[in-house]
Amino acid sequence: MSTRVKLLASSVGTKLLIAITGLSLFLFLVVHLIGNLMLFVGPKTFNGYSHALISNPLIYVAEAGLLALFLLHVFNAALNWWSNRGARPNDYEVRQWAGHTSRKSVASTSMILTGAVTLVFVVFHLLTMKFGPGEPEGYIYAGKDGPMRDLHRLVVEVFRDNPFALASVIFYAVCMVLVFLHLRHGLASALQSLGVNHPRYNRFILMVGTALAIIIGFGFAVIPVIIYLGGGRS
Repeated sequence: MSTRVKLLASSVGTKLLIAITGLSLFLFLVVHLIGNLMLFVGPKTFNGYSHALISNPLIYVAEAGLLALFLLHVFNAALNWWSNRGARPNDYEVRQWAGHTSRKSVASTSMILTGAVTLVFVVFHLLTMKFGPGEPEGYIYAGKDGPMRDLHRLVVEVFRDNPFALASVIFYAVCMVLVFLHLRHGLASALQSLGVNHPRYNRFILMVGTALAIIIGFGFAVIPVIIYLGGGRS
């Protein structure tokens, strides 16, 4: 077995894979949030943006890569949790993770829980939005380049124009709070696992990670709330 394969199969390698895939998925969330904010520009812009994405042949390559990153992250995170499940440190213990110290917090101790809920949410989100009603069901938007899927209408109906809209908004908002918790610890931990670790900068890294987690969590959570309150109208 080569040295590289041995590294990836070790606990350190597992943490490195979690860090690399986690940061890659975070970058996807940033791009995804920017795209979702186009909802408030109007149906023409949002539907045109989404149509341009799904009509690009490279979307299949991108989706396959994203799926691979997601599965690698989930698998290695579960593997890491399983290998450490017997450890029961007290609330004041400083634990060693991949050569650096990390004090326990709500975010750090709930990583497997927030990750599991996020996994369920992603499946629900895909079934609702990506694989939800489309052109055959009448969700068609007449754009300048021809008919396209009216994803703007679908989003508005999910979060406002149906009897279960409030429940959907609450569900999405709660899940985004858990995503915030996951990112708050995950971003700083990922950078430390990759060697960005120094007593002088660790507090700053945690602050930046927290700020980015707030932006992502709040950004995604506020979208359904605004739509429910009347925003995003055509």
